[in-house]
Amino acid sequence: MNEEEVLAEFRASKALLEGHFLLSSGRHSAHYLQCARVLMNPDRAARLAVALAAKLPNEVRRQIDKVVSPAMGGVIIGQEMGRALKVDAMFVERPEGTFELRRGFSLEPGDKVLMVEDVVTTGKSSREAIAAIEAAGGKVIAAAALVDRSAGTVDLGVPFHPLVAINFPTYAVDALPPELAATPAVKPGSRAQP
Repeated sequence: MNEEEVLAEFRASKALLEGHFLLSSGRHSAHYLQCARVLMNPDRAARLAVALAAKLPNEVRRQIDKVVSPAMGGVIIGQEMGRALKVDAMFVERPEGTFELRRGFSLEPGDKVLMVEDVVTTGKSSREAIAAIEAAGGKVIAAAALVDRSAGTVDLGVPFHPLVAINFPTYAVDALPPELAATPAVKPGSRAQP
């Protein structure tokens, strides 16, 4: 799947939004990718996961024992990646503000894990998820995401394989362009802001 085909999936599901958005990273943007919406159709979610799995190098695909994703945004794509790679998929969540495995999920010491996200902007959630996976005994060998919004700057400490890079500009609150500053920000993500 090329970038235009991926964007077509977002447009078809009305998941590419325009306005003034406060991202979970704390940055502001005139564009928001509502991955939950693009993934709500099981056939579309499966197509995107198969395309993302195909972007992984063969040597990485062969090593993966488990897929782990952060809740909430990564749950659906993580499940579909597990299906595409034919491995178990689970998620970490933040019951007390820090990611951890719960609900009976566990990793065997040394399990080779692919950490899967929906969108990566600053990489904060991804790095926190990777730390939780490693604290639970897993070894994260790579990360993957549907969308890299970091403009290629994110460093997750492991090889990172996005399906597509979409570089809509993001802004700090003190550097908003006038057209964004003139409208209230909407917080469409699932994570509460600090």
